[in-house]
Amino acid sequence: MTLAFGSHLSRDRRRSTHTVRAYVAVAMRLVGFLQDHWGEAVERATLARVTAPDLRAYLACRRSAGLGNASAARELSAVRTFLRWATGDEALPGLRGPRVKRGVPRPIAPADAVALAEEVAEDAAQPWIGARDWAILLLLYGAGLRIGEAIGLTAAILPLGETMVVTGKRDKTRIVPLLPQVRAAIEAYVAACPWPLPRPDALFRGAKGGPLATGVIRRSVRGARIRLGLSERTTPHALRHSFATHLLGRGADLRQLQELLGHASLSSTQIYTAVDAAHLLDVYRNAHPRA
Repeated sequence: MTLAFGSHLSRDRRRSTHTVRAYVAVAMRLVGFLQDHWGEAVERATLARVTAPDLRAYLACRRSAGLGNASAARELSAVRTFLRWATGDEALPGLRGPRVKRGVPRPIAPADAVALAEEVAEDAAQPWIGARDWAILLLLYGAGLRIGEAIGLTAAILPLGETMVVTGKRDKTRIVPLLPQVRAAIEAYVAACPWPLPRPDALFRGAKGGPLATGVIRRSVRGARIRLGLSERTTPHALRHSFATHLLGRGADLRQLQELLGHASLSSTQIYTAVDAAHLLDVYRNAHPRA
């Protein structure tokens, strides 16, 4: 049953591999809990019997294992998705998830973003790997890509123009402008890369020529962040936050930003207005004599 649920998520809902793995794990946990809770085997048909008290008991069990509010909210979302698929019923037992305080993205100062990318590139084992990492981090900061979107680019984007097509979450595509510096960084990497780059294959390669893993870039950024004494919030995704925050601060409107970031809804983009407000409040508190 849970394998069929995973196939539904990947084939019909076009969810990412990470999401499918996480949702299937939740479905397996729920089925195992209900078997113990009800004292009987759980089949797809019997899931129609799930009640709000059953779900409260499940969440209480998970919270006792140390689940925080944000994780509990995500778990409940996965449970609802699983039950809707299993029962075909949109009217699920009413259960409000825990309140989650939405965090404000922490942008990186432009100088720090550049210093981080330079440090990662200079620490690379080989010059072409340094060129690769520089190009990837510039795509995050200069074009607002997610790390997975940058790593997922294929050589079909070559030769580069002023824009490129990016495939984001749920296979949604969007057009992203390329700054001259970003374009030059990618072209320098392509020229230095020792591996052939056929059009359908991955653009960014690992040290042995295979597709690059996101963990390689995350580890490099973590090491550079520590060496530079930057905040632990300085992650690859923070570069994307910085792209959005700096554009908004220079006059981009929310709809334009939504398109550039590939957000499905405007509410996802509106968090960046809170960043500007938080920055203004910090300035006020630090500068006003009565603050």
